[in-house]
Amino acid sequence: MAKRIVITGAGVGLGRRLALRFAADGDTVILLGRTGAKVEAVAAEIGERAMALECDVSSPQSVRSAFAAIAERFDAIDVLINNAALFEPFKLAAASDEQILAGITTNVCGPMFCSRSAIPMMARGAHIINISSESISLPLPHFTIYQSSKAAVETFSEKLASELEPEGIRVTAVRCGKMYEEGKQWDIPREAAIAFHEECMKRGINPREQPISQFSSMESIFRTLIDLPADVHLDFVSACARYPQ
Repeated sequence: MAKRIVITGAGVGLGRRLALRFAADGDTVILLGRTGAKVEAVAAEIGERAMALECDVSSPQSVRSAFAAIAERFDAIDVLINNAALFEPFKLAAASDEQILAGITTNVCGPMFCSRSAIPMMARGAHIINISSESISLPLPHFTIYQSSKAAVETFSEKLASELEPEGIRVTAVRCGKMYEEGKQWDIPREAAIAFHEECMKRGINPREQPISQFSSMESIFRTLIDLPADVHLDFVSACARYPQ
């Protein structure tokens, strides 16, 4: 049965790949993104099965407005995938107020704001999926805010799952490994990238030698999750990159 799936951060990367996959499978996808032109471009690729909305998940009013627009077109949501996140390396002591606040409000408050707006539109059998990161357990430098925010997302998922269990709404945290897309580059200031790489090398970590997967390689995991039988629940999934054999 076709599902109505809301994906945040759907203009690029994993969010875009999931939108393309689900639409190809016959689902309807609602694409949320901070940059309207990006999600509109993805919606144009997909066609009639897609709806694009500009939405900054760090803003509660922006989220309210986006979900009000969704409610005007759809009477219910089957799946919410909280994918939008900021991924920027910096040392805490040198961080600006904006960097700290943006990291926390986007990565932690964003899933909370979106879940709060989605839940009233969800019925028994609906599913909320929150994207986490394997960086939580890795000794990577300059990612204190990002790693802390993703640890908070996992705790949020656990507690929200307990809260929503009586309503029959599932919540899953998916801890993803390092991913990329052919032709795409890490869009951060050059100085920050150099400082991150140098500190990694000091710690004996060579980023160029770490396993990495494609965004497209993750599609089937999410397909399986949202198609789980009603009597099965996966509260936590870890999907890390590996070297091809």
